Amino acid sequence: MLLIASTTSVQAEVPRTPSGKPDLSGTYDTATLTPLERPEFLGDVGSLYPWAASLLNWAIGVALDWTQENTSDPERGAPPKGGDGLNVAGAGGVGGYNAFYIDMGSEMTQAEGVVRTSIVYEPSNGRRPATLPGVSGRMGDIYQSFIHENTGTATWLEQPGPGPFDGPESLAPSERCLISFAATVPTIPSLYNNYKRIVQTDTHVMILQEMVHDARIIRIDSEHGPQSNRTWLGDSIAYWDGDVLVVETKNFRKVNGLAGADENLHVTERFSRRDDGNLLYDFTVNDPTVWEAEWSGKYEWQSKPHSKVYEYACHEGNYAMGNILRGARLLESEWQANADTNDASSDGAD
Repeated sequence: MLLIASTTSVQAEVPRTPSGKPDLSGTYDTATLTPLERPEFLGDVGSLYPWAASLLNWAIGVALDWTQENTSDPERGAPPKGGDGLNVAGAGGVGGYNAFYIDMGSEMTQAEGVVRTSIVYEPSNGRRPATLPGVSGRMGDIYQSFIHENTGTATWLEQPGPGPFDGPESLAPSERCLISFAATVPTIPSLYNNYKRIVQTDTHVMILQEMVHDARIIRIDSEHGPQSNRTWLGDSIAYWDGDVLVVETKNFRKVNGLAGADENLHVTERFSRRDDGNLLYDFTVNDPTVWEAEWSGKYEWQSKPHSKVYEYACHEGNYAMGNILRGARLLESEWQANADTNDASSDGAD
């Protein structure tokens, strides 16, 4: 009887829509120090006691220099000129972001009453399955501008074929502000801009993502559109399984927000409103042409009822793209001038 009474009390505290469904509407923060994949030394240790989690929080902060003391100081200086910038999206080594601009949260979050050591819980080692042969190379072609090693010279001219900075279309989609460099479907925490806003009706759920101002429009009790209609975020439909909103998404573009995934990606998400206002977010990724097996993760979205999602302005696309392309043309001119000088010297020696 006590168990029944307790369960009824918790359910009564969950806000509901006029139709009786749990009301997921609100603003949430998905920032967390819980890593997507579990550190290998932890093996199958999927959760920790709170005191152990606090120690790991401290260790992560020291290792990454992202402690609350560092990131909350408004007088924190810029990185040294010419180096020691945080290596984020190719920004390192030229005075890139420092820790002041990073907002990954200040602690590992709990999910279902335990402090998890990784967001991924299936496979049991907390790590994504291996990718199929050839997948890594395929994605490298798409993200050349991100993975290119900057030596200050046009080294891409040493290789035949297209270069990473030939034009706007050759730059990585995230660099063009088309998609986030953190996954939107499924939602995986990012370095910053982790706020979400949910607006719910009986027929739709809208999730506004702070990162790259993506707005997911999810249709409830609907059917997927034709496979020929593919988008960055895929086509999302939902249904209620008791008090859990289940969202199925497919029909992605070949390149989408989940690193490594392709057009065969299928994501299942489960949203559960907790009595404390937080959302338990559980997802499963299935892409049979990328990973050897499907994988799943879960973590809690922290309720922020008095917060707002502000405008996201991606200045990489507004300003940096032109400078990237101008810089590449300059380096190519210098490379060609050096090549002509070397050729002339070689001819003179003959």
